[in-house]
Amino acid sequence: MTQQAIDLVLEVNNIEVVYNKVVQALRGLSLAVPRGQIVALLGSNGAGKSTTLKAISGLLALEDGLLASGRIAFDGQDTARLAPQQLVRRGLSHVMEGRRVFEDLTVEENLVASTYALSGREGAARPDFNLVYEYFPRLHERRRGLAGYLSGGEQQMLAIGRALIAQPALILLDEPSLGLSPKLTEDIFTIIARINAERGTSMLLVEQNATVALAVAHSGYIMENGKIVIDGPAERLAADQDVREFYLGMGGAGEAKSFKDIKHYKRRKRWLS
Repeated sequence: MTQQAIDLVLEVNNIEVVYNKVVQALRGLSLAVPRGQIVALLGSNGAGKSTTLKAISGLLALEDGLLASGRIAFDGQDTARLAPQQLVRRGLSHVMEGRRVFEDLTVEENLVASTYALSGREGAARPDFNLVYEYFPRLHERRRGLAGYLSGGEQQMLAIGRALIAQPALILLDEPSLGLSPKLTEDIFTIIARINAERGTSMLLVEQNATVALAVAHSGYIMENGKIVIDGPAERLAADQDVREFYLGMGGAGEAKSFKDIKHYKRRKRWLS
């Protein structure tokens, strides 16, 4: 199938991002999210993953960042002149790193606050709180309690639930496993996969835990120093020897490896040459 024949909900074409007018964070980055699929965006700390999401959702200006060149299209429309709130109302939701829930509001009030994204949207259905509670029964139990008293895992559930209330075509997920136990991480990613499978919601997933990300994703991109260095189907990336060693922490014999134990780390990362 040709690229033209694929229905893309998001196209990022050769973008450059600069902070404080001097620090270049992204260098000619391009990626695409096919409609109905989960795409993983992986890389080490500082590679530019969160910056990529902020460029897509229009939040760069809040951190003195600028999209210096390139093009981003959401649902076929150039986003350059669209404010973040306009993108949300058009169906793009950004679940930011660190959850960012309204701690002084109850769980249900947090969900009500997200209904603003449906105002003025043609064809939008009524907000479905029960849908959120179906995916996250724990939130139903805590719906009258203040969000600030939720556990980290429950706050992550609420952050994703708020995105669902907005009936998004695309969700940007930034480090959903951050600070969570392995069991909670497994639970969260199981629900992410369910939402995609049952509702067809497209997702661009930034995640440090490459193993769980590739387990739920259809395809993936790996970043280094502000640019994409390798991409492909999730199964192929998970089986790639270099990806296994440097991002999944596994050596050729299946043993766990640490970066500091790899003598020729930079040399062996062939894509950096």
